[in-house]
Amino acid sequence: MKNSLKSNLLLAMTVAGVFQFSCQRQSASMATSAGAATQTTATSGYGQGITSVDQMYENLEFNMPRVKETKFPEYSVSITKYGAVGDGITKNTKAFEQAINDVAAKGGGTVVIPRGLWMTGPIVLQSNINLHAEAGSMVIFSRDFNDYPLVETSFEGLNTYRTQSPISGRNLTNIAITGTGTFDGNGDAWRPVKKSKMTGAQWKELNKTGVLNAKGDMWYPSENALKGDTQGSNFNVPDLKTRAEFEAIKDYLRPVMLSLVNCKTVLLDGPTFQNSPAWNLHPLMCQDIIIRNLNVRNPWYSQNGDGLDLESCKNALVYNNTFDVGDDAICFKSGKDKDGRERGIPTENVVVKNNVVYHGHGGFVVGSEMSSGVRNIHVSNCTFMGTDIGLRFKSTRGRGGVVENIWISNIDMINIPTQAISFNLFYGGNSPVLEEDQRASDETRVEKLVPVTEETPSFKNIWMRNITVSGAAEAVALQGLPEMNLQNVNIENSFLKATRGISAVDATGITLKNVKVITEKGPALTIYNSKNVKVEGLTYNETKDPVVKVLGSLTQNVQLNGKDFTNAAAQISKGKDLGKTAVTVQ
Repeated sequence: MKNSLKSNLLLAMTVAGVFQFSCQRQSASMATSAGAATQTTATSGYGQGITSVDQMYENLEFNMPRVKETKFPEYSVSITKYGAVGDGITKNTKAFEQAINDVAAKGGGTVVIPRGLWMTGPIVLQSNINLHAEAGSMVIFSRDFNDYPLVETSFEGLNTYRTQSPISGRNLTNIAITGTGTFDGNGDAWRPVKKSKMTGAQWKELNKTGVLNAKGDMWYPSENALKGDTQGSNFNVPDLKTRAEFEAIKDYLRPVMLSLVNCKTVLLDGPTFQNSPAWNLHPLMCQDIIIRNLNVRNPWYSQNGDGLDLESCKNALVYNNTFDVGDDAICFKSGKDKDGRERGIPTENVVVKNNVVYHGHGGFVVGSEMSSGVRNIHVSNCTFMGTDIGLRFKSTRGRGGVVENIWISNIDMINIPTQAISFNLFYGGNSPVLEEDQRASDETRVEKLVPVTEETPSFKNIWMRNITVSGAAEAVALQGLPEMNLQNVNIENSFLKATRGISAVDATGITLKNVKVITEKGPALTIYNSKNVKVEGLTYNETKDPVVKVLGSLTQNVQLNGKDFTNAAAQISKGKDLGKTAVTVQ
């Protein structure tokens, strides 16, 4: 009896916590008619900004195949038919499973989650299922780690084992999650927490459960989880070989909230996804995906608390979403190092429009796991408020892969604590905002030239226009590799207000046209070991520093427009090691 009362008390506390964390949307109708008498098209009924799929194909710079859309039979079943109890304490895993089996056996349709608090273990989707969370519904995933067995999967671009995701689907066709309810991953039960991220009172309360590392500055939910973090790992993927070795540290292997692997014709429309154990939404090797009208939330301190990681996916639309997360918000990936190159599936043909990011390490991000490549991407009409970096491209030696043909326009950013736009091919894994347990030396440049191989990453052919930055530590940082320069980056018709200006290092084919740079210190533009740079229509505020600073013995063919300067000789600073013909003022 005593143990039962204690268990119920813990469950009640869990419900109270996640309910406080939740932020519900207004109610919306269920799936609406798609024209045919026996078919419905899944929708949340919630719309903003982009009001039709057709608008997503307007003004695209590449040939984008039209994404196939989901359709479902009118048959529907509520989880309450199979005994689900919405008290936030009763575990409803079997009711979800039986309702999904019922609808699948009838050829497909809708599984309805009514208003209420629905505790459950993992939900496994099937083909032709629309999981519809009605307004006021909240699905709370169990804190019992025994509910989540190990599964073979890919995480952070590597083939590995992880615990089963709260929501998952593999090799499915025609699936959807719709409505305006909430899915809460109970991530606080799983995630390690750094002492530096909490107040004294919060840290004291947290330490009533779990264990600390030897230094006493990192909390883990169990000894098992702590053991996983001391085995040696590739970031969060332990370097272990056998399933038994992974079982011994299972609590450490936090799952992504939603894992969809090799699925076709996918719709996510309307719900809130929040408080994930690791990444929030992870479509992997999927095709024909629509992600819209979502509210994606994680605590700001959440380890690996990404919003959306679209990995090795083809033909996708991402629009009208709001992100407020603890790591990268909208992130495109395609596998890591050898595992990613052997997969050989790029992320391609994706349109991203009308999204808002409130917090995250990056607003829109490519990498760093991009070993199969990323290409043919359109991003427009997005707002980033306080993200560590706004537009973020990252990789490192050993990745391989080609990122190319990226078009970005009409992006507004404010209060960016580091770079508004960042290309970093020396990415070392840490957040650019250094924390107490991180060192600046981890991001140190390596000047040594190494051979170009299949392990050399390449970023090229990227266009950015109508970018507005109102406050950042650095406007733009373009950093390639000495052996593989960042190639053909174009910035046009943009206003950049930051403490420091634009820098280009190991870059080739950089074009700046009609760009205004307002800085507090340093040059508006610094160029180092870069080639074929063309600048026209550069405007700036007057400071004591030179407007343009050109350095590096490898710098060649920098073309500046004389009309941009009142006194070019004084405003353009040239390094002593610069070739005599490296810079021309026309």
